[in-house]
Amino acid sequence: MAQALALAWHGAGQTSPNPPVGAVIVHQGKVVGTGYHQRAGGPHAEVVALRQAGRRARGATLYVTLEPCCHLDKRTPPCVPFIIASGIKRVVAATRDPNPQVRGRGLAALRRAKLQVKVGVEAAQAERLIEPYRRLITTGQPFVTLKVAATLDGKIATAKGESRWITSPSAREMAHLLRARSDAILVGIGTVLADDPSLTVRTGSPRGRAPLRVVLDPSLSIPLAAKLLTDGQAPTLIVTTTSGSPAKRATLEKKGAHVVVLPARHRRVAWRGLLKELGRRGIASLLIEGGAEVNASALRERVVDRVLFFLAPKILGGRDAISAVGGESPQNLSEALPLKMTSVRLVGPDILVEGRPR
Repeated sequence: MAQALALAWHGAGQTSPNPPVGAVIVHQGKVVGTGYHQRAGGPHAEVVALRQAGRRARGATLYVTLEPCCHLDKRTPPCVPFIIASGIKRVVAATRDPNPQVRGRGLAALRRAKLQVKVGVEAAQAERLIEPYRRLITTGQPFVTLKVAATLDGKIATAKGESRWITSPSAREMAHLLRARSDAILVGIGTVLADDPSLTVRTGSPRGRAPLRVVLDPSLSIPLAAKLLTDGQAPTLIVTTTSGSPAKRATLEKKGAHVVVLPARHRRVAWRGLLKELGRRGIASLLIEGGAEVNASALRERVVDRVLFFLAPKILGGRDAISAVGGESPQNLSEALPLKMTSVRLVGPDILVEGRPR
């Protein structure tokens, strides 16, 4: 199952709105077939592995990270009949599919066909793998990760805005892997004006599709020469409000950007409406790489599911240096956002702290 999970991660960020899935077929102690779901509309992991195994699948065991599908309301045929016809004797699934159209039906169909079925091997790892898929399929909204690169005292830039590079090449490489595993990357207009980022994936697994680049721009202040509009490296979605000029919107759309007008909250794009819109577009995983104010608003609105803080062994200091989270300070310490810490580890010389808002 560990091998199947490792294979499945290759598809993370590529398969939405489908889940990433890996499969391994073992016959008489030997691996005879492997596969993972590479893209939505492509063959599922079980099918890839079974085709590779061929006749050697008869009497073998199929290890798969997610319950095989059995429904017809999709672009590819269901996997359960193919598994049964292959002669597989035993199926070991890491976890059940949360999709209401499956949710135990695939496993039940396999049992009715007299296959041996076991569920729950490496379940925790499999659940982590499909977390974005589960969120999308059950709520219609993406799983949201907030990533911050800061000094040890929580500063993301100097007073004049210099931020490159706070963290090490090792941390930046991991950040690009996070991008590669995300369906969309979000920044605010302040980051675009200050840094003119490209928000592309430069390291990590090769991608069949680039993550969607999302810019929160309530007044449509984005320069027409911005890399996000001119480099042609990935699709860009500009999210604005009724404050944005219709003429500027038309100009941006002529340049190839997608522009959507959403409700405002405190003169900012309302997060809940944004997440519903992204879910409607099949975005299962959203990576926020915003500045202090975007970070603050996302945390304040309680839309963040996971925080990742890369902390460099540096102390910047200064009252006017830019902190990782802006906004107004709460009056009382009891109003601080509590986190459940899930891991702390070194990435090169930097510390990566991961937590989940409670």
